[in-house]
Amino acid sequence: MKKEMNCPLHYTMNLIGTKWKPLILFHLLEGGLRSGVLQKKIPGISNKMFTQTVRELEKDNLITRTVFPVVPPKAEYKLTTKGKSLEDILRRLDQWGLVHSN
Repeated sequence: MKKEMNCPLHYTMNLIGTKWKPLILFHLLEGGLRSGVLQKKIPGISNKMFTQTVRELEKDNLITRTVFPVVPPKAEYKLTTKGKSLEDILRRLDQWGLVHSN
């Protein structure tokens, strides 16, 4: 049974409110990235956590994963329309960090 969410902020935080999700989404704002390239842009994320996080983002329809039939396997992640709609929020968080991290 799906729990009803009456608070829009609660809904949003459930989608992007982990340590790694906003970083993955932010790095995909400029376009699709191969999984290895994307993971390298996020220092400190383990393979297990990367896989778990992108699967959750994919399940929530924020990103898509395309697997290309080549050897070695190539997977690319891109933002969906729903994921792209978070751009303003993600860029504002980035700017806030820039201003307040000094």
